[in-house]
Amino acid sequence: MSDKIKIGVVGCAGRGGSFLNTFNIHPQTTLHALCDINEEGLHERGVQMGVEHLYTDFEQMLDESGVDAVIIGTPMPLHAPQSIAALERGIHVLCEVPATVTVEESKALVQAANSSNATYMMAENYTYMRPNVLVRALAEKGLFGQVYFGEGEYLHELKELNEVTVWRRKWQTGINGCTYGTHSLGPVLQWMDERVVSVMSVGSGHHYRDPRGDLYENEDSVLMLCRMSGGGLVKIRVDMLSDRPHNMTYYALQGTDGVYEAARGLQDEPKIWLRELHGDKPTWHPLSELEDDFMPDIWKNPPEEALQAGHGGGDYFEIMDFVEAIVTGTPPPVDIHSAMDMTLPGLVSQQSIAEQSVWLDVPDSRGW
Repeated sequence: MSDKIKIGVVGCAGRGGSFLNTFNIHPQTTLHALCDINEEGLHERGVQMGVEHLYTDFEQMLDESGVDAVIIGTPMPLHAPQSIAALERGIHVLCEVPATVTVEESKALVQAANSSNATYMMAENYTYMRPNVLVRALAEKGLFGQVYFGEGEYLHELKELNEVTVWRRKWQTGINGCTYGTHSLGPVLQWMDERVVSVMSVGSGHHYRDPRGDLYENEDSVLMLCRMSGGGLVKIRVDMLSDRPHNMTYYALQGTDGVYEAARGLQDEPKIWLRELHGDKPTWHPLSELEDDFMPDIWKNPPEEALQAGHGGGDYFEIMDFVEAIVTGTPPPVDIHSAMDMTLPGLVSQQSIAEQSVWLDVPDSRGW
């Protein structure tokens, strides 16, 4: 593309605002339009970023502003319909997680992405965090041997935030199941290079009430067990209600020749044992010791903008990959089917837990 890519951001007064600075400094993009139903916040962002094209109606922005790509940072139930609306107009999409909130709209989104000439990417930023990028590089070199078990946990108490961003009260803690599992599942799927073929979900019961005295519909800690296409097992735990310190980035990976565990608590650090590098006797070694030899370039000398970006640099690097996919015409790292691989297990988990924790198949969007 000879001209800069014109970017529009919806949800700019909230979550979408975290993307603005990166697009403003990217040499191949220009921040062209902003959209939010919060008119005061919208105009504040417009002044802050020097953007004149401001909208309170998303489809009006798509039809009138001339944007080439949109960033969707709105509440969960808007992700799929807004992505579809953009794709049908040939406008590229970078959408926050999860991609959809039902299996039915997942099918509609896949159809729209397959029918459009535009690029779709889901913004799963946890896959870009420094330790996760390094573990992926090690796994791609086969240093774990045959991998057969993984873990991911998102423990993030949200009861007060439920009352501020009220959509969370329904879509994250008002539905029983693994309602927000892509942060935990995404990195593990990339490490194992497999998809989830079936899930079983179970919860710990209901122990907390909202300020109105109503029990949260989501059980406090929800486990989602995932049977993988290669025969292995993944355990995902999501807890957004328990009174406890946050621990949103715990992961583990087990293979025949190695094991990785992320940090837990203040006195811990990411640790690893790999037979080929550390010998036959399993002993823990700091993951950081492998950075010089195995860390991918994006984290060897990251720019200051990446270090300042949210979600451990993920907000910066996912934008870099999104723009590169648009410019080169190549698939982005989290394309429509990868987005479905990360999203659909959590949707099926809701049905599993409603049916007394039965195992249920997870559809493969590649067959739709």
